[in-house]
Amino acid sequence: MAGEVIAAIIGAAIIGTIMLTNTALAGPWAKRKITAAFTDRIAVNRIGPFGLLIIVADAVRLLSKELIVPEGVDRPAWDLAPLIIASTALLGFSVIPMGSILGINMQLADPDAGLAIVFAFASMASIGLVMAGYASNNKFSFLGGLRAVAQNLAYEIPLILTGVSVVLFAETLQLGGIVAAQQETLFSLGPIAIPAWFAFVNPFAFVLFVIANLAEIGRNPFDIPEAPTEIVAGYQTEYSSVYFVLIYLGEFIHIFLGGAIIATLFLGGPAGPILPGFIWFMVKIWAVFLFTQWARSAVPRVRIDQLIQIGWKGMLVLAFANLFLTAVIVGVIA
Repeated sequence: MAGEVIAAIIGAAIIGTIMLTNTALAGPWAKRKITAAFTDRIAVNRIGPFGLLIIVADAVRLLSKELIVPEGVDRPAWDLAPLIIASTALLGFSVIPMGSILGINMQLADPDAGLAIVFAFASMASIGLVMAGYASNNKFSFLGGLRAVAQNLAYEIPLILTGVSVVLFAETLQLGGIVAAQQETLFSLGPIAIPAWFAFVNPFAFVLFVIANLAEIGRNPFDIPEAPTEIVAGYQTEYSSVYFVLIYLGEFIHIFLGGAIIATLFLGGPAGPILPGFIWFMVKIWAVFLFTQWARSAVPRVRIDQLIQIGWKGMLVLAFANLFLTAVIVGVIA
């Protein structure tokens, strides 16, 4: 028993360190380089080789700043919000199958209700956003928190319904089982075998899920809760120093968690030729990250009323239609 506990702690530390390292690389450095490439500009290139030491410079700069606490804040909620935003996404990786490397299976647990658990952890970030907006005693922060609630309600339901359509194909909520269901060959084109990834089996559901995920992680055209040109910085307006770092960190961890869910449900999880499964898993979540940065650079932000209409009148209807058609197809095949 003690050995299992120690092994679980070590495994959690390894996975947490890997994801935090990815986040540290993505936030201060990769985001700037990718955005610069899309907009034909030069990004960070002065500090270290390829500008990589900007990660260290930004960490020192932000952590050394004074933590300013505005007057009138609800201090317990204001303090807890950044911790909730940053920690909930990390918890989601506890059930994600990341493949294996050097014979080590990179998955802490594979519970029967794994998909429900990972959706629960992913959606808990909205609690932190609401707490941050309410506790800051700032009308722009409060508006950002309200927008986060409206956005979460409008897109969480289509996201989950689309995920359920995958469950109908895989016949399990267990993430390991969903990955295993995608290991067969869908069809072959000469020597090339097309895997039965659910992105190929049901591309309509894949597109719906990717769009809903953009709203879930707050990337353009759905970065409404922080909308810098409208409400300063939304829910994070009053945060500085280490608290801002936690919020910024949480944002990028959630992007990678969204990529991990997409990879697991639609892209075969860690499946891939030649390279170890863990490497393929990292390639897939970074591909999703690249897509989110493309959206951030290329797609204009919608208005809050447009966002609600797209969610309730568009995405929800399409998600139900996809679920119904999937149920019919699965019923006919069975």
